[in-house]
Amino acid sequence: MSERIGILVADDHPMFREGVAHSLAAEPDFTVIGQAASGEEALRLALDLLPDVVLLDIAMPGWNGLVAAEKIATACPATKIVMLTMFEDEDKLLAAFKAGARGYVLKGASASELAVAVRAAAKGEVYVSPSLAAGILVALTRSRPTDPLEELTTRESEILTLVGQGLTNREIGDRIHLSEKTVKHYITNILEKLQVRSRVEAALIAARHDSRHPSK
Repeated sequence: MSERIGILVADDHPMFREGVAHSLAAEPDFTVIGQAASGEEALRLALDLLPDVVLLDIAMPGWNGLVAAEKIATACPATKIVMLTMFEDEDKLLAAFKAGARGYVLKGASASELAVAVRAAAKGEVYVSPSLAAGILVALTRSRPTDPLEELTTRESEILTLVGQGLTNREIGDRIHLSEKTVKHYITNILEKLQVRSRVEAALIAARHDSRHPSK
């Protein structure tokens, strides 16, 4: 039997947050491991509990959900982020994905749709509420870089370079002061972004890029 998906729910409205948590807890493959009332608390709990998926409201006091998403994506690269919001706004949706979210679900969604979004995010897939999907697909297609390496963050590019030098995860961690587990999570993200299945393939892509752009 596969492990349950651990979920953290962050929303500043207690009744809504409790309702979402109760709905998700009813699913046999979900476990709600924490609740947060702010973006700051969501980051603290994400670091402490290491959930598989964080559900974030965009409109929260203090750090809003977009700020929290970016900080959680940086600090906990293995955690997938789903925005749960009332904003039917393509700009907010694009900002959420740029901040590191993997899903964007409207608060009017059914419990079953929310469960689908959580499972999709946990598997590394992208989920957008159907009413917004067409618009986001057009926008992402229009703005998608032709070079997949452009999608890597500075830290991911640094780690990919070290992979290309033949270093192990532990050696990379020692070099840049990260745990071996965190390096592994970063490499998982790199493989997803480059759409390859092994670190060898990723290193080959980087090597080809460097041979064509020797000044970079």
